[in-house]
Amino acid sequence: MPPTSEPVDVPIRDESIRLGQFLKLANLVESGAEAKPVIADGAVQVNGDVETRRGRQLVPGDVVTLGGLAARVATGEVEIDVPW
Repeated sequence: MPPTSEPVDVPIRDESIRLGQFLKLANLVESGAEAKPVIADGAVQVNGDVETRRGRQLVPGDVVTLGGLAARVATGEVEIDVPW
């Protein structure tokens, strides 16, 4: 199922980030504890494919989708300004 929104760029500091950390950084979940069951339930997609590994390494350009919201891993200054 395609995302219902255009991906929002969410910059990361390092060259990669774990899926669970990115969900929290992008404000798609409130906490790391909340990320675990959401990922385990198959509710998260990475680049259009269901991903159930919380430790999946994401790199710039990867698009994470949860509940119709989409966030793209980006490089640059970390300044979170997501519309949700």
